Amino acid sequence: MNKDLKKKEEELEQTLARQLELFKAESEDWLKIGGVVLAGGLIALAIVKTRKGRKNKKTEDAIAVLEREGLLTKEIEKKLTQESKSSFWPSMGQRLLILGLAFAKEKFLPNLFATQTEDASREEKSQ
Repeated sequence: MNKDLKKKEEELEQTLARQLELFKAESEDWLKIGGVVLAGGLIALAIVKTRKGRKNKKTEDAIAVLEREGLLTKEIEKKLTQESKSSFWPSMGQRLLILGLAFAKEKFLPNLFATQTEDASREEKSQ
């Protein structure tokens, strides 16, 4: 009995050691993937910030030119400095609508024509 318990203990220790090695190997892969994703995110953030800085500089230059010319009004300044209001949800709603229409087309369109041909054949039989 004591030998069985010792064998079981050794087997469990070996199994645990293998599982830990496998976990470490998989963790390295996930860590590499996470690092690549993080680096890509930082690069994207840097690109967005530099483009936004260029846009702001161009806007400031345009405001300065308009001010020198005496054409700057509060309305024009508001339009130039106002942030664009793009959002995720309207485009998502449009995509869902198109997806729903495509699904309805696939689901109901074949049945629509099939029932019409059955109705036509029934009318011919009755005449």
